[in-house]
Amino acid sequence: MGDAAKRISVERVIPAPPERIFDVLADPAQHAVIDGSGTVKDSRSGSPSRLTKGAKFGMSMRMGMPYRTANTVVEFEENRRIGWWHGAHNLWLYELEPVDGGTLVRESFDWSHSRAPWILKPMGFLSRNREGMEKTLERLDHHITGSTAPR
Repeated sequence: MGDAAKRISVERVIPAPPERIFDVLADPAQHAVIDGSGTVKDSRSGSPSRLTKGAKFGMSMRMGMPYRTANTVVEFEENRRIGWWHGAHNLWLYELEPVDGGTLVRESFDWSHSRAPWILKPMGFLSRNREGMEKTLERLDHHITGSTAPR
């Protein structure tokens, strides 16, 4: 899905099987724990405990001011791929690939189908995305492996 020019991706090998990592990604209640951007605050009531294709879930967010998102899972392959978009159709995608030493985790933000692409750059969202995504994968690693997360 998407145009490579409108996709930001980061990767990290996490020393764990894909199933353990996928369990965290498929649980909206854990998204605030692993979020490296500082914007995800909590899953909203009514969200499923486990995401599947077509599942709808809400998040409480904060970027300057509080807001809420309503998300729909549009990409799903158990233990390999999960992605969702909100009303603006910006896609957050995680892809998992078993490799020597663990699992290669790729997080991508794809705005090729965005309903409001003109607002992403002026708000500084695109320039902050890569750093937040790198921190997310770092936090995911520490959450999964139990090692001490850096501050």
